[in-house]
Amino acid sequence: GHIEPTEKDHFSKDDEVVGPTIYTVCEQYIKPVTDAAGRMSWALMRHPDGLECDLFITHAWQEGIFEFIDKVLASWPSGTKHAYCCMLANPQNLDISHLIQTPSRSPFAKALHCAKHMLAVPNG
Repeated sequence: GHIEPTEKDHFSKDDEVVGPTIYTVCEQYIKPVTDAAGRMSWALMRHPDGLECDLFITHAWQEGIFEFIDKVLASWPSGTKHAYCCMLANPQNLDISHLIQTPSRSPFAKALHCAKHMLAVPNG
């Protein structure tokens, strides 16, 4: 698929440093692909049996996807194999409000509890 600039995200198609926001990538790429595959998360679409999380990644959706990827790869803890990142781990086409009503039992809390490492990716 193609990711195009929007009124909310005026990224340049020539920009290979910051890129479109995660919000735009999710709306224009992740959601359509996972919707066509059955509305599951990207992670479950790629790994139907799931993977044990050993890295929890927190980030802002306003950051550019290329910048996000560069920062994650530069900070990836040695020996870590699998990460939980909400844009990929949660089903973006579904209403997950019932899953986050009790924060301590939310997908975020469960992944954070399993993770040996946490990475907070800064913007800018």
